[in-house]
Amino acid sequence: MKQAINKSKRSSRRRLPPIRSGEIIDYKNINLLRRFISEQGKILSRRMNRLTSKQQRLMTIAIKRARVLALLPFLNNEN
Repeated sequence: MKQAINKSKRSSRRRLPPIRSGEIIDYKNINLLRRFISEQGKILSRRMNRLTSKQQRLMTIAIKRARVLALLPFLNNEN
């Protein structure tokens, strides 16, 4: 019984959206794109990002464009 209460309480919490309403997903917005790639330079999954599927698609396209234009690295091998 206690677990059921905890689960319902946990699901009722609203998290802040990862992208604010004024932010535009664009390949030139490097600060925004860096929040959605790992330390190795990989694109984080949609579950980790808490993005909608449409936002994730736009984010992936923007990150790939930024990589091609050398605004973001393909890999981050600083070891």
